[in-house]
Amino acid sequence: MGSPRHVLVSPERLPGWVERFAAGNGGLKSTSGHDADARSRGGLLLWGANGCVAELYPPREAPAPGSGADPSVDGLIASATSEDPIGLLLVRRGGYAVGVAEAGKLLVSKTGTKYVQSRTAAGGWSQQRFARRRANQASGLADAAAVHAARLFGEHPPGSLQLGGDRTLAAETLANPVLRRFQSVPQLRFLVVPDPRLDILKQAAGDARSIRITITDP
Repeated sequence: MGSPRHVLVSPERLPGWVERFAAGNGGLKSTSGHDADARSRGGLLLWGANGCVAELYPPREAPAPGSGADPSVDGLIASATSEDPIGLLLVRRGGYAVGVAEAGKLLVSKTGTKYVQSRTAAGGWSQQRFARRRANQASGLADAAAVHAARLFGEHPPGSLQLGGDRTLAAETLANPVLRRFQSVPQLRFLVVPDPRLDILKQAAGDARSIRITITDP
């Protein structure tokens, strides 16, 4: 098998994507007995006749057992086309972008930058002072992002949250007490993004409702 490739496909484009995947890989063959793991995580497994495999997952994490989730193309589309607003919280070292999106479009947004030093290989007391300074800078970044997110989410309560960027910083931001009322809101699958800026936030607004697909060539 080759190295996996990852793509995001909007629910509107998914039927055409599946058709092209089948046509480009000699058709589809039965996956009976091979897709139990994908189904348990709310996904769908497609096997091309040539051995190419595509794993398709909805934006939301795996549904609870017995929820009746439909692991089919139509089911994936239905799971991705909710009209509920999505709270966006993107944080990386040096910047943040927060907002609320609906139907793939931003309703409100706020972006900002805050310097966080890179790691260093220095040792001893100097290293310890550097680590404390860096931790304080990261906490300041998370605090700033949390305050703005709390304001925007309060004005436009989200039905789900899309976290992205740096997992540790995003988790620290969401754990801030000012976001307590939103910490139990269902989360979408984590989104990998570059430094958060307005254009990245706009892209994330669309990606948040996209089907996550991993393709492995034979």
